[in-house]
Amino acid sequence: MPAAPPLSLPFTWRAAVVLLVLVTLLIYLGSAWTPALLDDADAGHAEVPKEILERGDWVTFYMNGVRYLEKPPLLFWSAAIAYRVLGVNQVAARLPLIAAVLGAVLLAAAFGRRAGGARAGLYAGLALASCFGTYLFTRIFIADILLTFCVTLALYCFWRARQAPIWALGFWVGMAGAVLAKGLVGMVFPLATAGLYIAATGEWVLVRRMRPVAGPLLFLLLAAPWHILGSLRTPHFAWFYFVNEHFLRYLGMRYPKDYDKVPLLLFWGTNLVWLFPWSAWLPLAVQPAATKNPARLLWWIWAGVVLVFFSFSTRQEYYTMPAYPALALLLGESLARAEEADPAGQRWRWLARLQAIPAAAGLLAAAALGALLWLSRGVRTTGDIAGLLGSHPEYYTLSLGHLFDLKVETFAALRWPAACAAVVLGMGYPLAWRLRVRRRHLAASLATAATAAAFLLSAHAALVVFEPYLSSRALAQAIEKTWRPGDRVVLDGEYYSGSSIGFYLKPKLFLLNGRMTGLEFGSRYPDCPPVFIGDADIERWWREPRRVFLVTDGVRRARLERLLPAERTHVLAASGGKFVLTNLL
Repeated sequence: MPAAPPLSLPFTWRAAVVLLVLVTLLIYLGSAWTPALLDDADAGHAEVPKEILERGDWVTFYMNGVRYLEKPPLLFWSAAIAYRVLGVNQVAARLPLIAAVLGAVLLAAAFGRRAGGARAGLYAGLALASCFGTYLFTRIFIADILLTFCVTLALYCFWRARQAPIWALGFWVGMAGAVLAKGLVGMVFPLATAGLYIAATGEWVLVRRMRPVAGPLLFLLLAAPWHILGSLRTPHFAWFYFVNEHFLRYLGMRYPKDYDKVPLLLFWGTNLVWLFPWSAWLPLAVQPAATKNPARLLWWIWAGVVLVFFSFSTRQEYYTMPAYPALALLLGESLARAEEADPAGQRWRWLARLQAIPAAAGLLAAAALGALLWLSRGVRTTGDIAGLLGSHPEYYTLSLGHLFDLKVETFAALRWPAACAAVVLGMGYPLAWRLRVRRRHLAASLATAATAAAFLLSAHAALVVFEPYLSSRALAQAIEKTWRPGDRVVLDGEYYSGSSIGFYLKPKLFLLNGRMTGLEFGSRYPDCPPVFIGDADIERWWREPRRVFLVTDGVRRARLERLLPAERTHVLAASGGKFVLTNLL
């Protein structure tokens, strides 16, 4: 007998969309105001759109006055527009990422609804909005969520073009946006997924329906102009952007080398963490489908293309983000399909067993957090978490590498976020399991999503506590109080090590021994300002009657104190294990 159609919802699809919008905005817009932009790529990339508006140049990008040629324009353009409307601040910087998350969530929901029913669409949207990975990898101002949205748009339009060829134009628009968001990989994922799907199904008629003449012309009209103008305006741009940043980066031969490679098993395996709690239903997704749903094949190919492509390249954990919508769709459709079964049948028993995975994980996490809070109960805090942390830089290439810095004493500064997380995890996931056992499937799935969202808000509260350690905004504010025109602000090291100083201050930074990584290539151009200095420069400046603010950390401070005269070296401010030294108080 044919299987029953996917379960509908006890409320309208419009209500489901409103729910998805509210959950997404609660998590992502609700966390846009805090913390401050972080050092490294977060504030560094957010500086670029500031300089777009300062220079009025929307083609050649600059960071701290130095040409920055690594990234395509979509992220910077969208933030520059937000800055123009809302002013230069962290909320405006994060709005493009929030909009991309919301767009990807709604596209995944629409795709799931069309291919598997309303409940499948709702679950796919909730999974993408509330999973750990989407939240974690949008805490940094990087373009991967924009790429994810554009790839999802392209493949949703490809699917719709099977019945209505006019949707084919959306495929080419989405692919153009993906290229402008992340480069040539934005072509690889949609084309490879669509091509492999056509070859696997034999639906060769789709080649003609995809507008093979008008579509590529539309793609070139949208994606080519910036690349052409960039090549014409900047010598060697084409080599650096296309060869160095695409092919040589993929092969691990990029110049300069400034990143590490995540081990392959970790690269694949951590996706179970990034998609948690919804990854608990992965066994349902790999089971043979009760009905032949051709969309499942497309989703598997889509996820496989992303994961396999980066398996042979240099890779970071967040590179898998364009696969999240496909995996969310598989998990959401599989969960909805399993809820169709007879409550006494095998699938129902699987649902109850799999729901026990997040319930057990929640109870264990709650117990661990409770124990850590109890052990740290006598520790006094000063408001700066840096003094309660260890240091393990060997793990910092991992997305959660700073977790290895945590000590028992650290939880004295994390009491409220940790206590909230313990309550949420210890009650929410077991409640969802109890609802599942009682066969209240929709309520169980919604409780799972609500618990995940509440945990992410608790994690955000913890991230705010970490602000002094991860951001230098407090130091920028201390400098701003006494800075006068003509004063020099110097960062000890590369720009990314204190990029939030540059974002929150008006003057450009001088970089002491910082000609490296992202700004090294741009420093070769004749229009590069004299922002790169050495030890001899800082020694000379320190003795002049002109004030210098020098930002450093605890490790490098000892070297500077040997280099600079002690009678003219004063500590202006300290925060998060970093210091502002000055020659004149």
